[in-house]
Amino acid sequence: MRTALTALALTALAQGAGADTLVMQSVYASSLPVIGETGLHLTEQVAAMTGGDLQIEFNEPNAIVSGNEMWDAISTGAVDAGWYSPGFAQGVIPAAPLFTSVPFGPDIRAYTAWWYHGGGQELWAEITAPYNIHSELCAVFVPEASGWFAREINTPADLDGLRMRVFGLGAQVMEKLGVRAQSLAPADTMTGLRLGSIDAAEMSFPAIDLALGMNEYASHYYFPGWHQQTSLATFIINQDVWDGLSDANRASIQMACAANVTFSMAEGEAIQVAAMETLRERGVQFHSWNDEMMAAFEGAWDEVVAEQSAADADFARVWESLSQFRQNFAIWSDIAYID
Repeated sequence: MRTALTALALTALAQGAGADTLVMQSVYASSLPVIGETGLHLTEQVAAMTGGDLQIEFNEPNAIVSGNEMWDAISTGAVDAGWYSPGFAQGVIPAAPLFTSVPFGPDIRAYTAWWYHGGGQELWAEITAPYNIHSELCAVFVPEASGWFAREINTPADLDGLRMRVFGLGAQVMEKLGVRAQSLAPADTMTGLRLGSIDAAEMSFPAIDLALGMNEYASHYYFPGWHQQTSLATFIINQDVWDGLSDANRASIQMACAANVTFSMAEGEAIQVAAMETLRERGVQFHSWNDEMMAAFEGAWDEVVAEQSAADADFARVWESLSQFRQNFAIWSDIAYID
């Protein structure tokens, strides 16, 4: 199906010489399974659906601006659009991580239900309105691993002083437990592990961690990824550029993104088994956190969410919205699904 869709897209591109073109930069490399590939997939879908009337030019990370500059560049219109996860805007919007992944947070069902039907999308639109950016949920990712470690971690004390690459709200949790958390790009993470300037790292789920070669630098692989049980990715676009598109082209992007949500969820689940088998063959040891460690992580998260809610009103109301939705959702999910 992908081959046929790509062929359709290429034909559409050839026919669409006078088409509108959106310049989009991705925060994820197109070579990365699911998280990068789905951004490229979006461009193919939109070209095919619009008959080439609308084209989205995919640019790799840092091709136009650095990842940290993407939000501002799209806000000002310097770049039309982005393949992005809201959590990367944390430096500008403290509540942003709650729209990407939440420690001990919802699964794919609850998270997408909250976004589409529980007020999540409306809250994000309201909070981001001053930045002149429009967002469409465009992919959902399966749980990440908790991290790669050079040695076994059995008690919270084993984390004290550990230098670790870790992202988002999970980093704040780890800092509560004595970890020296660092935010590093994948390439810098590999270098840090190789040179020994960091001791551990969380990156993604097994298929991506295998593609990045994480197993070359550490052999102890921990689950579950309590810090990112589900992650959301968005297509973001300058609001003025979005308003300037035709109704049909806006609808095509929305439909392509909705399809991408389903595609990314299914592919993400399907590709992990083979990756795990390969990692085991290469000597990786899989571990599950013991009860003491999980309790320590959850306790530290409770502290972080209380502090963040007290510090930022938007964080507090988003957290309240998501928490209330999950509480109500449990009335249904607890009785409808088999554990």
